Amino acid sequence: MTARQPSSDGPPRPRQAATVMPAPREWHALVPRPGSITWQRASDARLLIAAGYALLLQVSHPTVGAGVREHSEFRRDPWGRLLRTVDYTYTMVYGGPSAAGEMGRRIRSFHRRIRGIAPDGRPYHALEPSAYAWVHATLAEAIVLAHERFGRRFDDAERERFWAEWRALGRLLGIRERDLPPDWARFSAYVQEMVLATLVHTPAVDEVLTALARPSAPAVSALRGPRWSLARIPLGHVLQLTTVGLLPPALRRSFALRWTTARELELRALAGALRSGTPIMPSWLKNTGVGYLRWRADAIARGDAAAPRVSG
Repeated sequence: MTARQPSSDGPPRPRQAATVMPAPREWHALVPRPGSITWQRASDARLLIAAGYALLLQVSHPTVGAGVREHSEFRRDPWGRLLRTVDYTYTMVYGGPSAAGEMGRRIRSFHRRIRGIAPDGRPYHALEPSAYAWVHATLAEAIVLAHERFGRRFDDAERERFWAEWRALGRLLGIRERDLPPDWARFSAYVQEMVLATLVHTPAVDEVLTALARPSAPAVSALRGPRWSLARIPLGHVLQLTTVGLLPPALRRSFALRWTTARELELRALAGALRSGTPIMPSWLKNTGVGYLRWRADAIARGDAAAPRVSG
């Protein structure tokens, strides 16, 4: 049985939005403890090649796709969007209760402004409960699947613990308990139902696929110029391969994406190589979270993780 979404999915009333946020005294109980399964697995460097998969799951939701297309700078600055997503995710997991609680409030406040008219003429709001919860759910789905294919596979007990911890983190974002399934079996059924009944080929899907195939240079001077010219084509190939390869067949068909036996074999070879590197992989690559937060401390303090769109 899948989790039931609320029957009314329109923009939340301000009073309702206020009551879904936990009080500061609750923050400590909602963040993963150091050494927990989420702490150990959520920042493995290999997960980054599954970022495109998570993003496609998100933007194929009609509300999320419309919001990203109208309010996000993804087309102009895909690397910036990736960094901002990692900023908020790693702060929630590794930043401690106070930082996680404040980040959750910041993210929800930012999403209150995201509203408009979808391409089908339907009014949308980023805080529609099912859409808002789905974005959080896709990150859990991507982490578990990416570890299964490229990293350290979760056993059944680890998946259950991870989902319980990830679901608790959702409370810091204002995601109600009833908006997400209570266990992994029902979560898997929920994802399948979303794929078959809710996710569609939105205009944002094509924009994400184009950006992944021809990634723009990141705002890092050392990676611009000739270095980027050399790296861009193989990087785009790997991002396309992993993103399309991780998608369920139903979404590949919906998005009109061709997937051949040769590409599947290539993905399996890449996955095998990445998994085989686990025993010799440095600990700082298996868990990049704390080091990443030190590197991005100034940007996070400025509020880049929930920065408004800049026009022009």
